[in-house]
Amino acid sequence: MSEKSIIEGAVSNLANTMRICVEANWRFSEIFKVDREEAIDNIDRAFEMKLEAFHTLYDVSKDVFPYFEHADTALLIAVRNAIHHRNHPLFRTLNHRLHIQDGAEGWLGASFLLANHHTLHGGNIRMSHYLRLDDLDARLDPSVASPYLDSFIKGAKAQQRSELINKRLSLQIVRTRASQERYPDDHVYLDLMPIAVSAVCKVFKAMAKAGIEFKGFDASTYVTPFTSELAVDINHLEFKRLWLRGYGPLDLIPIPV
Repeated sequence: MSEKSIIEGAVSNLANTMRICVEANWRFSEIFKVDREEAIDNIDRAFEMKLEAFHTLYDVSKDVFPYFEHADTALLIAVRNAIHHRNHPLFRTLNHRLHIQDGAEGWLGASFLLANHHTLHGGNIRMSHYLRLDDLDARLDPSVASPYLDSFIKGAKAQQRSELINKRLSLQIVRTRASQERYPDDHVYLDLMPIAVSAVCKVFKAMAKAGIEFKGFDASTYVTPFTSELAVDINHLEFKRLWLRGYGPLDLIPIPV
């Protein structure tokens, strides 16, 4: 099997997991009414499956695209590695925390700051995957001195990766906003879905430019949207406040920038 065909297989596998992730999100509301744990676990495991497939593509195509020179692709690989090894309590999603781990009843009256990156075409990405920002810091920022710090990349390289991710994804803006509005660190969440979309767009464009074919139904379906239609502005953020009022549905309130 040639190197090109190996990469094409990895692209196909990633596209397949992307479809599975979309389908899990489509079914979420219906299943949530019957079994909250199943609904949340389905979309969380589907997203993790997508991270695994993205990492596999990185493994076989690192000579085609410089993954660690871009904040979005570097972050996806780092989060994948952390979840894959799972020797820490980090990276449980907001849905998991509210409905499985703690239970929304214990958070009545609480509010959470949710940050996500804009799309350039003006439309919304209808899926989300919110992780705590301080979990990212605990795993990736050496200055935090966390016991859960990534041990695979150390020293200057770890610091450079942290600075790249924080600067290019404008994460300091999130921290400043949270501080100004007095949100506790564990109430501040970042949506990983737009970052994942941005990363896949960059990688798929690089694969297409390198002559990699998008084989199979899923890959051929996603190649056009992710190479010529979708675009995420990783330099700009929007904010929402999730407010648990204690009656009716949870309130998701947009916050003016």
